[in-house]
Amino acid sequence: MNLEESHDHADRVLELVRAGVQDRRDDVVAQSWIRCFNEYRLHPEKLRLPTVVSRSELDERRERNADIISCASYEMTSLYQQLADSEAAVVLTDTEGVILHMVAAPEFSAEIGRLGLRLGGTWSEAEAGTNGLGTCLAARRPVAVRRDDHFFTRFTQLTCSAVPVYDPSGEIAAVLDVSSRSSLMQQHLLVLLGMTARMIENRLIDVRFSHACPLHFHSRPEFVYTLHEGKLAVGEDGRVLAANRSALFQLGLQTAAEIRSRRVDDLFQSSLEDMLQRSSSASFHPVVTYRANAALRFFAVARRPATQSGAVLVAQKSALLAAVPGALATREPSGRPAASSHVVNDPVIFKDARLAARLETARRVIARGTPVLLNGETGSGKEVFARAVHEASPHAAGSFVAVNCASLPETLIESELFGYRAGAFTGAQRTGRRGKILQADRGTLFLDEIADMPLELQARLLRVLDERQVTPLGTEDVHPVDFQLISASHQNLPALVRDGRFREDLYYRLAGIELALPPLRERSDRHDLILSVLASESAGSAVLSAEAEHLLLNDPWPGNVRQLRHVLRTAAALADTGTITREHLPSLAAQDPLGAPSPSSQPTAAVPSSGRSETDRSTELPIKLNPIQANERMVLLQLLEQHRWNVSNVAKALDVSRNTLYRKLHKLHIEVSHAA
Repeated sequence: MNLEESHDHADRVLELVRAGVQDRRDDVVAQSWIRCFNEYRLHPEKLRLPTVVSRSELDERRERNADIISCASYEMTSLYQQLADSEAAVVLTDTEGVILHMVAAPEFSAEIGRLGLRLGGTWSEAEAGTNGLGTCLAARRPVAVRRDDHFFTRFTQLTCSAVPVYDPSGEIAAVLDVSSRSSLMQQHLLVLLGMTARMIENRLIDVRFSHACPLHFHSRPEFVYTLHEGKLAVGEDGRVLAANRSALFQLGLQTAAEIRSRRVDDLFQSSLEDMLQRSSSASFHPVVTYRANAALRFFAVARRPATQSGAVLVAQKSALLAAVPGALATREPSGRPAASSHVVNDPVIFKDARLAARLETARRVIARGTPVLLNGETGSGKEVFARAVHEASPHAAGSFVAVNCASLPETLIESELFGYRAGAFTGAQRTGRRGKILQADRGTLFLDEIADMPLELQARLLRVLDERQVTPLGTEDVHPVDFQLISASHQNLPALVRDGRFREDLYYRLAGIELALPPLRERSDRHDLILSVLASESAGSAVLSAEAEHLLLNDPWPGNVRQLRHVLRTAAALADTGTITREHLPSLAAQDPLGAPSPSSQPTAAVPSSGRSETDRSTELPIKLNPIQANERMVLLQLLEQHRWNVSNVAKALDVSRNTLYRKLHKLHIEVSHAA
């Protein structure tokens, strides 16, 4: 903002202040400007940067709010990942506006740090004038303060949206804010912030009342275990200790004081013990109850108190670590030495700087109980990455259990995940079967292509993730489980959520942190990776000619590492001399921009049962494909030729279901008849 614009902004603020509050009592920004000028004696052009508290005072404040920081830090990271904006910061303050925790890109963090938007900065209205954090505290409501809404002219480069976070007693415990350069309307951001605040509040109830019985309820059963549910913490004597805002709203109450110490049977036509017994018998599916002295129907689930489990210990440890930036734990809660970081430093597999950094991030958060969601193109190595996270985690001694949700028939996914007793259904094994989740107990459960899980099964998975208990099909036996969760998908899950094809509540349970894995064509360690895969596929007997190496390094690799492995496996088999040349890489040579392959290098294409050769098929395209799609089509055609157009065998080679492969073939206009 230049000097003239600065004067104009100041004149506008002062003009409104002098005009008074007529017709502006509902204008949160106007009310704030008036407070800043009349009560705090601030002037819009006379900026003093917000005070930054001392290191010792900041540590003391963070220690007092350790459980809030612990509950908020993962949700803040998740929100930051969703925003995907390098010029945005997610900020948490205490009730005096002092910043306790912040998530932002290093460059943007350094830039806004010069304005006082940093750890320890005090952003109350008295210190920083009208701003998202301070005005939210003063107004006790969600606020959006866009650029020119700020009182001080120097802050008009920012837009701030903030919401209050309430503790179980119903008092404001913190403020959650997103500050960015965006000048767009912030209503959508306020909704996201509100949802994040609800998750933090629910976590806070769990942490502060881990000794109590959690009671979940809603008037609609599908909303139990979602952000919209009512949640109570109930003592073993049946008296309510805490409630979230949704619980108060559904029960027609205004404040937490109205519900505290009331008995469950004062609120519902059921006692706590009755709800506990019926919930257990129903495998913790919602059971029906009614509002006391009313005909309002609710669906509820009650559970016994959580023990001092790993989740609680992780939360406490996280809070302690958060108080000392840069501190690293030397021992895990189990007493075993911290996992070695040799995986991150592997000179071949994870030499790419971005990939190594994301692996280190995944290791840190999963050690503290945070689920990890991986996003990357098909074949980019999501399972390899997940195994590396497991091997360097506190659960490394347990099993790594991978489930490809896309390759399992819908009718078998439930039995595969949850297991079944003997004779539970036609075709079941006589001895029954332990499901994948039970197999992953004390280890890691990896759910690959999670987007392909049917909606009805997503609801049951959500309950397992919340309850950490499994009930196999055909039995009422409940088995407690403790596992690390890593999920992966090549699809855009937030887009699927918006389209109603993936549960929003499950997405937020899976995405404690969401990490994007780079495709092979963007990795800086391509050369080392190629040599490593070649050594693996040829038992160290094959080498690359200069021309072959050029082709491998410059290919776009639409199928990523999986495609690379198949190409090198085929090349090693064809290279009898041990030296892989251009002719051993026909699919890459055909796409080489430096020249067409020589006649001698053209392989003879086998003619499939339809009577047309690969060349015939590749030329008959109804639409034009982009270079990556064209290369992907060439690779699929090559695989089909190798497997004599047996789609089942190609699907197995690619580790995908036949339905997925048929969809891909249709998209790339490759005609495959079932007869062929």
